[in-house]
Amino acid sequence: MPQDRQTSDSDQTMIEARDLTKHYGNFAAAEKVSFTIPKGEVAGFLGPNGAGKSTTMKMLSGFLAPTSGSARIGNHHVSSDRLEAAKLLGYLPENGPLYTEMTPASFLRNMGQARGMSRVKLEERLEYVADRCDLKSVWGKVIGKLSKGFRQRVGMAQALLHDPEVLILDEPTSGLDPNQVVGVRELILSLGEHKTILLSTHILQEVAAVCSRVVLINNGHVVLDGPTSEMGSNVEAMENCFHELTGVTTASKAS
Repeated sequence: MPQDRQTSDSDQTMIEARDLTKHYGNFAAAEKVSFTIPKGEVAGFLGPNGAGKSTTMKMLSGFLAPTSGSARIGNHHVSSDRLEAAKLLGYLPENGPLYTEMTPASFLRNMGQARGMSRVKLEERLEYVADRCDLKSVWGKVIGKLSKGFRQRVGMAQALLHDPEVLILDEPTSGLDPNQVVGVRELILSLGEHKTILLSTHILQEVAAVCSRVVLINNGHVVLDGPTSEMGSNVEAMENCFHELTGVTTASKAS
């Protein structure tokens, strides 16, 4: 398990959720969600299905407007300074949209051009993401004919392409085989040495492997925010803590 990171008031906040709330009629998908992630930290964002993780990540990335509250990436408020915030942010949504008629090479080149990357920088980054996301074998194949795992890696490459300081990753290992999962975890650990990462996952083993901090939400509310060690010293203890905080009893698990 990564060593817990000691933070201080002098740490630069790179991700901030302040009372983020999203209502759909009478239903609250997220209710006053607040947390901050300092520069250089890899934080796991946990919760059961429907807890509000993806909704919160969409609000943080600017893809969804909150009903109330605010989000900040670096020094930029997402609602009022979205373009500057977007320059700092790489976002991988769960089952993110891809242009399925394009190849990874053409899709990523198009994304880089849309971001205004210089030709030299874009070529450097295309080579980097093709290698780090293990895409060279499908570089010229049509995305629509790729497996779910390869599509997920194209999405990861898109998030990394412009070398952002902040990464928000929603289920990055979804659809990957065990070998690919190990590769993505190693990539996240490497990126976490100099980037700030918010990682949503259902896999507690993944959290134990790469995260020094966890934010756990349930029914749209934050119920735990602290070092990963607060959930326990091993995966079994973390599972027990998760079940206790999300209201899952042993009896209901067995039913």
